Amino acid sequence: MSLSMQLQNTLSGRATGATPFTIEVEEAGQKLSCEFVALDSLSCALDQFALTTNKLADATPQRLKKLAEQLSARLTYLLEPIRPIEADDEQCVVQMRSNPPQRGEDGASYYELVIRRGGELSLCRWQKSKGDERRRVPANLTREVLWRLIEDFSAVVG
Repeated sequence: MSLSMQLQNTLSGRATGATPFTIEVEEAGQKLSCEFVALDSLSCALDQFALTTNKLADATPQRLKKLAEQLSARLTYLLEPIRPIEADDEQCVVQMRSNPPQRGEDGASYYELVIRRGGELSLCRWQKSKGDERRRVPANLTREVLWRLIEDFSAVVG
């Protein structure tokens, strides 16, 4: 059973509300971890979303950059487009962010996606208020967007 279906089945038996909880599911060498801060019948708020896979255990910087480009092309349904902003060949990490970020009177909000050798892809949302340091905030997603996100992350790592 796919990661998306496993998560759907797990959430279908869970009561809605704002109690933080983490769900982890595994399938074919991939492990999905979602840190929920709220859940209702149509949507959820996630503090963090991470997929780990053994398929990236020895990935080269070039492979991670290619994955970042593939994710940029796929993740067109989020609030803002996500683009690679930095690649560290020595640490073998690619960082992606909303480009441009969402701007409002109180500052900017953006997604940050990190791809690491060893097999981790993680997504979270940040807010930077004027004059303050950035802080992580929940990413609000419909359940359909969450299922699609899982499928897209799984597809790019193969």
